[in-house]
Amino acid sequence: MTIEEMVKNARAAMEEISDYDQAQTDKMLYVISKAVFDQAEPLAKLAIEETRLGRLDHKIGKNQGMATNIFGALKNKPSVGVLREIPEEGLIEVGHPVGVIGSVTPTTNPTITPLGNGLMALKGKNAMIVSPHPRSKKTTKETIELMREALVSVGAPRDLLQVIEEPSIEKSQELMKSVDLIVATGGPGLVKSAYSSGKPAYGVGPGNVQAILDRDFDVEAAAELTVIGRSFDNGIVCACQQSLIYPMEKEAEVFKALEGKQAAVITDEGDLSKLRETIFPEGRANPDMIGQDPDVIAKEAGISIPAGSQIIAVRVDKVGEAELFCKEKMLPVLALKGYDTFEEAVAYAKENLLLEGAGHSAGVFTHTKEHMVYAGEELPVSRVVINQPTIDAGGSPANGLNPTVSLGCGSWGNNIISENLNYKHLINVSRVAMPVEPKDSGSPWD
Repeated sequence: MTIEEMVKNARAAMEEISDYDQAQTDKMLYVISKAVFDQAEPLAKLAIEETRLGRLDHKIGKNQGMATNIFGALKNKPSVGVLREIPEEGLIEVGHPVGVIGSVTPTTNPTITPLGNGLMALKGKNAMIVSPHPRSKKTTKETIELMREALVSVGAPRDLLQVIEEPSIEKSQELMKSVDLIVATGGPGLVKSAYSSGKPAYGVGPGNVQAILDRDFDVEAAAELTVIGRSFDNGIVCACQQSLIYPMEKEAEVFKALEGKQAAVITDEGDLSKLRETIFPEGRANPDMIGQDPDVIAKEAGISIPAGSQIIAVRVDKVGEAELFCKEKMLPVLALKGYDTFEEAVAYAKENLLLEGAGHSAGVFTHTKEHMVYAGEELPVSRVVINQPTIDAGGSPANGLNPTVSLGCGSWGNNIISENLNYKHLINVSRVAMPVEPKDSGSPWD
């Protein structure tokens, strides 16, 4: 089927649900979420088999978590018809679909990206066509087929969701030029293509999430949160923690705590050099190491680590351009750097972010509100996650961030939004403006 035919079918499907009310709309979201939740394990196994990236247990949890979290965040939110009335302003807001959405998805998240973007698209009665990464096309196709069957089960047209079965760069580009709005989740080249398509586009920036351990926070707790944040799906999630910047005088305590949480801490210069060359041969990321288990990476580097290690943690003396380990690493390797003052720690984190990952996220383990605010003021990021695994930057029941699969990075990351993509970004709003009593606030110059 051609892209032109897919878009035509999508528009016809949208017309079929044009009179759906909020309850009918939300019913579609419910059955889709439930279908993916129920098939979380088979979809995770298929992704591992097809892509050879990540961890099965984490992928199952990721599929289940996103199905529940995103649906939970969307349930009962107004997105159809009258959204709200503001009597004091004389305003009534009315929601409309933006149209057919093109979703270009990455090989790292072949199920949750089409699921998350699909839920948000349907929340506004849009249709969505997915262009999957060629390396994960089977998993994405299976995900979309499950969602399509779920739509049919409640009488909705299956063509509200479609997938390009044999994806290519050319087809992705054609799709982006043919739809009404694009959500591009992937590398900078993909995002640039979306912005160059001539259509409205939401893109994401690269992650290089820095985390700071403050002196007032429990070291054992920070170690546990760090290993969770770095090991998740073997580090292929953009919100995974990349570094831990800790008080220099607590170095021995931090290293011991990390080892107790199944981190292999590497300080030997010879082993560090071997790892650096394995992960960044000739200064570039090694695609063969992406998403691999720690023991696979260690074996390739020719170093020894304890059995059962969840991550490899490497001590560094430099930050920014002077140290390759300070770049984004889509694998379970954590950079460790000591600091003297909290201000110095924030400066280190900022330098690493400006090297790569500006606009994305950071984490701080602290009980001092002034330090939380200071990090928010100084770091060029859209999210500062406090006392949580940094993967919760994508939204969690334990914080106030919108659950999403697309994390905007603002102008720092060459994105239009500096927040988590949500359904409000995928609807048009008409504002009915009635006359009100003029506001007499005196002279604006007083």
